[in-house]
Amino acid sequence: MANRYYIDQRVRLSSEGPTQVTLRGSVAHHLIHVMRVKTGAHVVLFDGSGAEFSSQVGRVGRSDVELTVLQRNVIDRELPRRVALAVSLPKGDRQRWLVEKAVELGVAEVIPLATSRSVAQPVQQALDRLRRAVIEASKQCGRNRLMAIAEPVAWSDFIEATRNEPQRLLAHPPSVSPPGTRHRHDGFPEPAGRIVVAVGPEGGLATEEVALATEAHWRLVALGPRILRTETAALVMVALANAR
Repeated sequence: MANRYYIDQRVRLSSEGPTQVTLRGSVAHHLIHVMRVKTGAHVVLFDGSGAEFSSQVGRVGRSDVELTVLQRNVIDRELPRRVALAVSLPKGDRQRWLVEKAVELGVAEVIPLATSRSVAQPVQQALDRLRRAVIEASKQCGRNRLMAIAEPVAWSDFIEATRNEPQRLLAHPPSVSPPGTRHRHDGFPEPAGRIVVAVGPEGGLATEEVALATEAHWRLVALGPRILRTETAALVMVALANAR
């Protein structure tokens, strides 16, 4: 969506007169040097709180842009229920791609998992890059609430922390499951509220990790006879949740 810009401070309208905001940093640089914005131009700001703000450019400086907020519009483009995606992140650029698509599909939170076969252990710098990717994807797709990127969590701690969640589904191929393991093949249930979906690493979850989930009453979901990449399985799980 064109002319949408993120402002990293909460916009609060004043009852005493027009609200003025100033954009700096990379956002201002883009407006000034890429978009060549002029005084009087209209743009849309969002601050992650769920609203959009129709605004007009009042002054264009060398490194900042001043705007007057004209109107606050609450526009909800979120899913009817919150979807949390817990995933053992893939390597390199595939992390950013996964995050971008999760934003577009309406995921509320991505939880990076640390498992015994994880191929990437996201450090703080990598998490910061992914959070910037959330902002860029939100600008493009029109979301007014930012998807959260949680701190990485160990598999056992994650299973314990989600023990009381009403809907927990784990993508796991039947071909690598112990004999007798029960899988869902009929899509997702239709509860209200939050749903947590989990996807393991490229090498799959270890047997003891799957056992830990099944003992905590996670439902295993079969995604077909082919082995999917981590990011593919993650988006399929989210799409199934959306479809319900």
